[in-house]
Amino acid sequence: MKLRYEGFDSAGRAVAGAVDAGDPREAGETLRRQGVFATSIWADDSASSSKGVKHEAVKGRRPPKRLQHVSMFARQLSMLCTAGTQVVQALAALERQTKDANWREAIGAVRSRVEEGASLAQAMEARPLHFDPVTRSLIGAGEAGGQLPAMLQRLATLTRQQLHTRHAVLGALTYPAVLMVVAISVLVLMLMFVLPRFAGLFDTLDAPLPPTTAILMDVSGFLRAQWPWVLGAIAGAGAGLWAYFRSSHGRHTLDTVAIRAPRIGIVARNVLSARVVRLLGVLIESRVPLVEAIGLCRTAAGNIHYARMLDRAEDAVTRGDSMSEAMAAGGLLPDNVCEAAKNGEASGQLGPVLLGMADFLDEDNEVTLRSLTSIIEPLILVVLGGVVGFVAISMFLPLFDLTAMTQPGGGH
Repeated sequence: MKLRYEGFDSAGRAVAGAVDAGDPREAGETLRRQGVFATSIWADDSASSSKGVKHEAVKGRRPPKRLQHVSMFARQLSMLCTAGTQVVQALAALERQTKDANWREAIGAVRSRVEEGASLAQAMEARPLHFDPVTRSLIGAGEAGGQLPAMLQRLATLTRQQLHTRHAVLGALTYPAVLMVVAISVLVLMLMFVLPRFAGLFDTLDAPLPPTTAILMDVSGFLRAQWPWVLGAIAGAGAGLWAYFRSSHGRHTLDTVAIRAPRIGIVARNVLSARVVRLLGVLIESRVPLVEAIGLCRTAAGNIHYARMLDRAEDAVTRGDSMSEAMAAGGLLPDNVCEAAKNGEASGQLGPVLLGMADFLDEDNEVTLRSLTSIIEPLILVVLGGVVGFVAISMFLPLFDLTAMTQPGGGH
């Protein structure tokens, strides 16, 4: 079938087009051989599956709370299968219990495919936005090895860890973001509603306003007179940035800034490294072939630079070279992770070693995030207090001057 793609060529230029392939993974391999790194691959509207099954567009919007639903789905299905429940019956039970209409419909579609004779992993291929390639690969490996409940439990553990990391990052950013919103809101309210109440009083003063007060009054007057245009400009800038960062070039820029920014880049690299290392370790421990495991990690890397690093590692493994050396060449993974991976390759214990390093990285990342939060929060409070204090002092300076003028001898 015909699949469309967006990505980058070997020179780093954004490219887009179409390619004939049986599935997105085959399309990615074809493009890679042509020197194109695909960031998005999705089915053409006019294309259809060779089995007559309509597939969701891979590029589409993933359902909200997907990780939470997958984690709960995997854990509940694991318990039911461990208790001896048939897969079809277990899926029917989960379908009845699921409150989210979107996920209930997805589980129902998977159950129907299983009833028609497809394996669980094959049935999930028609719902790529709900069940990503990593999920399908782990379940496929469990079905092939007769260890489906164990693989479902491993999938539940993996998704819970990903959720824990995501919540840790969001939790570290939430309070500073709230403080920023409060600071901006207070400043706007003072400029739009408080300062104008002083305008008439300032006009009665037979004295020039202090420079800071005059500037604030000019800004307040401009905002009150031109607020529709100001809001339109902010909305337009926000929409433009949103559209830009959704493009291939914008994603490349955002991914580059995320890992190269001072201070923040170190945290971003550590979080991404932990994600890649854990995912690779889980796949290897699940007996997924190394080349396939690296390819799955590449699709779930979350950053184009890490995806390119894994692409080089996949090429190295295909040639028979060391994966750890190829991954170390990019300078994205910490040195201790690369050294541990090298030792794991030599000892044949790559999976456990990577999982151990992932635990270490996650613990270190939590400590780093808490430390950054404890530093950022007081700084934002100081800045907020400084801004509010500056505005307040600028408002009352003319009144102080008026008071001084009314004192005996104040006019001399």
